Amino acid sequence: MSESLEAERPPSGPPWIDSEIQQKIEWRDGDVVISVPLKSGTTWTMNIVHQLLNGGTAEFSDIYQEVPWIEFLAFPGQTHEDVLDRVNAMPTGTRRAFKTHSPPPALPYMAPDSGRNVKYVVVLRNPEEAFVSFWPFIAKHSDSWFDLWGVPREALCRQDFPSFYSEVIDAHGMQGAVFGFLAAWWPLRNAANVLFIHYSDMKKDHEASIRKIGEFLGTRATDAQWEDILNYTSFPWMKKNESRFEAGSAGKVPVLTSGAMIRQGAVGKAKDDGMTDEISRHLREVGSRIFPDPVAIDWLYQGGRLP
Repeated sequence: MSESLEAERPPSGPPWIDSEIQQKIEWRDGDVVISVPLKSGTTWTMNIVHQLLNGGTAEFSDIYQEVPWIEFLAFPGQTHEDVLDRVNAMPTGTRRAFKTHSPPPALPYMAPDSGRNVKYVVVLRNPEEAFVSFWPFIAKHSDSWFDLWGVPREALCRQDFPSFYSEVIDAHGMQGAVFGFLAAWWPLRNAANVLFIHYSDMKKDHEASIRKIGEFLGTRATDAQWEDILNYTSFPWMKKNESRFEAGSAGKVPVLTSGAMIRQGAVGKAKDDGMTDEISRHLREVGSRIFPDPVAIDWLYQGGRLP
């Protein structure tokens, strides 16, 4: 397949996701977009970018107030204007950062020669690990959130991962949320304003990865600030301050129950969380049909040096 943005796109997602909002954002020079597929280090990356842009800070109560999710609806019927008003009201004297699970073209990509200096941090993860992490995450959504949106819990939750994979992921073609995401971003992986980074590499070397992201963003920090940045982006600190990362202010009612966001995120442990050999084979087969580029697929599974 040629490297084209016309590759298969990820599914639209649940009713509280409306990717069209992103098309209406008035981008500013210095904006940072964190574009990550499901359960691939999104919250961690949101915090990393926030800490880098602010020189290391513990002065926040909810990362979603600092790094808005630009395709998320807080309640049924919320208008695009409600979301855009909040985005437009963000201070002009500091750089903004945003979260999205969308790749281009659902997410507008501003090329370096577009007249806007927007940067994109793109993180991907082994899809087996992402999907086994997605299973307990969906179950951690609150009853009040399902009720608000009129979605029966049994439509998305299952008691075991094989059932979740066959009856939720495969039945709804959700493999595209990872492989279609990869296909959309892959042609832009070496663009000057795009940083492609693999979750496994972030886990292997926390400090080196954060310094790499900081260099890409053009941030500067003193030695004392770097100490804070590394501390506030560590798993122990984020786990201890878990309530700051659970989207407590994002919805009209609580989106999640406690413990949904900050998990260990282990690398190479998918089988321990329910992945089977049969599902593993099926997932890769489907993914390779979505984006038949063996080099890209190998990188998605393994990380390492970007081709």
